[in-house]
Formats: sequence, structure tokens, C-alpha cells
Amino acid sequence: MADALKIGIAGLGTVGASLARILQTRANELAVTCGRAIEITAVSARDKTRDRGVDLSRAAWFDTPEELAEKADIDVFVELMGGAEGAADRSVRAALSRGLHVVTANKALLARCGVELAKMAEEKGVLLNFEAAVAGGIPVIKALRESLTGNTVSRIYGIMNGTCNYILTRMEKEGLTFEACLKEAQRLGYAEADPTFDIEGNDTAHKLAILTTLAFGTEIAADEIYLEGISNITIEDIQAAADLGYRIKLLGVAQRTDSGIEQRVHPTMVPHDTVIAQVDGVTNAVAIESDILGELLMVGPGAGGNATASAVLGDIADIAKSRPGAQRVPVLGTPAASLSPYRKAQIQSHEGGYFIRLTVSDRTGVFANVATQMAENGISLESIVQRADGGSPSNAKTIILVTHATTEVSIRKAVDGIKAQSYIASEPQVIRIERPKAF
Repeated sequence: MADALKIGIAGLGTVGASLARILQTRANELAVTCGRAIEITAVSARDKTRDRGVDLSRAAWFDTPEELAEKADIDVFVELMGGAEGAADRSVRAALSRGLHVVTANKALLARCGVELAKMAEEKGVLLNFEAAVAGGIPVIKALRESLTGNTVSRIYGIMNGTCNYILTRMEKEGLTFEACLKEAQRLGYAEADPTFDIEGNDTAHKLAILTTLAFGTEIAADEIYLEGISNITIEDIQAAADLGYRIKLLGVAQRTDSGIEQRVHPTMVPHDTVIAQVDGVTNAVAIESDILGELLMVGPGAGGNATASAVLGDIADIAKSRPGAQRVPVLGTPAASLSPYRKAQIQSHEGGYFIRLTVSDRTGVFANVATQMAENGISLESIVQRADGGSPSNAKTIILVTHATTEVSIRKAVDGIKAQSYIASEPQVIRIERPKAF
């Protein structure tokens, strides 16, 4: 049997402690499966005295992750601290510069400088693995980087943030407000004290940017993503969607078009009878559409200590099974030096159409004016319905519009025109509708 693979773990929070526990309790099975033992020989964390439920007394302790990366007797540096800058960035760079393999779950770091880190790893002939950075325990990185080689991917989309999916699920099933669901998510540990990064879509955007690069062979372009969060989704939207046969999910969508790559993160209405609409709670789902395989949907736990640790462990096991001198799979699927510059797609018609909710004064001529605003912007309506409920003031009514395929520009112009009218009582709500091919 080959010499043991020596790993150093920087960050012993929920994921790091779970990983250490699994490595110790499954040591014999892993040695047989990987052809060599995997040993934790060095660790670093903020608090050395904290009881993490795992014995790390035999591992060397380093006060900083940078010191661990620079000095520890290890083969693999495992970064589980998070953050796009600071210690995570410095320590990963130090490990790669030293010629160590790196495993990370840090989507923010990869979204910010993943191409640069990939170049460093490939120049050093080492592996930079990051399965846990996107969709927790779902092996979507390996699928795109290895299993779908030869396929031309046309679209990738999914539910990639468990916090948002949990909130939307509770709102629908229990009739709770967004604020009440967010508070409960924080109590259960699904949402941070400051939940902005999750609920405004930034977390999903970082993950989508990584998947886009793997799927389309372009440089990472996290700043080129159209972004909307879920903080303005109301019970009225949830109920109206249900009445129309839809559920609301926060989706990340990337697709290839004739003019470039389109990336967007936003609340989306999906048909109730599709599989992706049934993905509830903190569960994640990622769908891939390609020319050879067709449609692939992967569903599983998107967060949590064990789910994320499982993905990290898979990356470590891949390194343990690899042999010196063997051909390395490019970090981002395509060699970093060969990635194409990102080309943002031109605005095109959204084939699924749009849902628009308006709260208007209850007076004559409003219906006709709304229809005129739509027609003047070339928007064809699939349906237009007036509702007297929905929590509107007693002197107001709710109008629900569903459009046929049209452009974002046309929708925004029409909505701006409506907002300028004296009959509008509150900010209009606009939600895209997706009709997945298979899911």
C-alpha cells in the first residue's frame, strides 16, 4: 500500500469537524477504497480549546491557516474557512505555490479568483478540487468536469441555496410571511444573523458563475449575473402562483445563446407538476441540458456538516487515488489558459413569459389602460385577471397578468408606464416564468 496521504485542515467549524470525524471513523474503509491511508496531520482554527467532538491531539496545531499552508508536513491543504479574501485567499495561494493539492468548499473565493487559482494549480501539476463549493453533497462539479466530457451543454439551472428554498417552502405550505420564515430559518441555523448574502441571491450567483465556467468553457464572470433576491416575495405572490399552477423558486440560470452566455438569478415561477417544483426545504437541485445525454437532474442536500463534508471527502479521495505523473483533469474542465473570454448575451425574449402583479385603485378604465401599456410595448398577454382579495386595501384591486414570450426591456418599459399612472397603489411585482423541458 502507498504511503499515507497527509492532510491539513484549515477551519474546524461544522464542516471541518464533520470531515475530521468521518476520516477517523471510516479510516479503514477509506484506506482500502483509496489504496492508501488518509491521515489528518495538521489543523488550524480560531479556538484551540473548543470541544469539537473529535480527537485531534495527534495533529500538529498551527495558529494561522497561512502558517499551516506554508510549513505543515502535508500533501493536501483543505480550506474550510470561507470568505473571498483574507486568510482563505492567502493560505490557498501559499499551498498552491508550495506544490500542495488543495480542496476547498469556498464558492466566494472561486467566484472571485478561480481562474487565477486554477492556473497556479495547473502550472504546479497539482489538483484544486471544489465539489463542496456548489450544491453541497450533489456531485455536479464532477459531472460537468468529467462525466459530461464530449457533451455540449446548452443550459444549466437549479435551486442552489437552501435558505431561500426553505423560506419559500414555508411561506407556501404554512401561509407565513417572508419575515416570519426568515426568523425561523435563523433560529434553526439555516440563515445567518445577517442573511443578506443568501436572500438577495449573492450565494446562488457565486455558485452559478462557477457552473457557467465548467459548462461553457468561459472565464468566471460573477459580476455579469443579473441578480434579484426573494425579499420582496409576498404571500399574495405565492397564492397567485398556486392559483395559476406554479410554485415560486429562486433559480440560478445560465444558458448559451447565439450572442453569448446569459446568466441570471431571480425568483421564478415553475409549473407545479415539474420535478424541480417539488424540491422543498433546504434541498438543492441542479438541471443540465446537453446534446448527447439530453436532460440530467440531480437533487440532494445542499448544505449541512455531513453533506458538505461528504463532498470534501470525495475530493480528498480522488487525490488519494491519483498517482504522481498522471494526467490531471483541468481544474475548471477546460485548461485555465484556454478558457474563452466571457461574452454576455444580448437581451432576448424570455420564452416562459412573465407574471406581473399590480395593486390598483378600484375605478373605471384601469383594466383598459393596463392592456394599452402592454400593447404599446409589443407585449402579448396570455391572461389578465382581477382579484378582490390578496390583502389589498378595501379601495384597491389586484390585477394578475401573465404574458407570452417577450423581452425584459419591454416588460420594464410597460411596468414603468403603469407606475406613472395615478391608479397604481403599490410597487408592481414582476416574476419570470420558466417551463423546463423535462423537469
